[in-house]
Amino acid sequence: MNRRAVLLAVVAAVAAGCSGGGSEQTAGQVVQFPAGKRADAPELKGTLLDGGSFDLATLKGKVVVLNFWASWCAPCRIEVADLEAVHKEMPGVAVVGLNTYDDKDKALAFIENKATYPSLLDTSGKLALAFRDVPPNALPSTIIVDAQGKIAAVIRRATTRDELAGLLTPLLAEKA
Repeated sequence: MNRRAVLLAVVAAVAAGCSGGGSEQTAGQVVQFPAGKRADAPELKGTLLDGGSFDLATLKGKVVVLNFWASWCAPCRIEVADLEAVHKEMPGVAVVGLNTYDDKDKALAFIENKATYPSLLDTSGKLALAFRDVPPNALPSTIIVDAQGKIAAVIRRATTRDELAGLLTPLLAEKA
């Protein structure tokens, strides 16, 4: 096989969202983990853009949408309205942003008048590194944590309100 064919095969595999162990369901850049095969979410503590503190452990019992974003990320600008809609329309779901690689002023300017959900400031990307098993290795990326504190899904591209609702509704039913 020539180099070009190999390169095209690799690009196609990456674009298809290859999965590692076969235990997860993959659709493009969305990976869902069945209830019995979910790993614990890592400890996640940090400083919110408003100056407060955040600890993911305090949200146990809720389904949590962790959205990794940056002010310079065009797809992040598009999906923020959908994340805000989920935040406002889906009780039992907590949406939390994780701003990566921006300084505080740029991050605050980005979310001003766009998002009322809390966002953590992760200027170094250190918080994202805690997610070793499901790295948010693209911006935007979204990790969904079930009510038991386990990783239920990862989305490595922009998402929509409808897509999130489709992923979150069964998790809310599991909780009930």
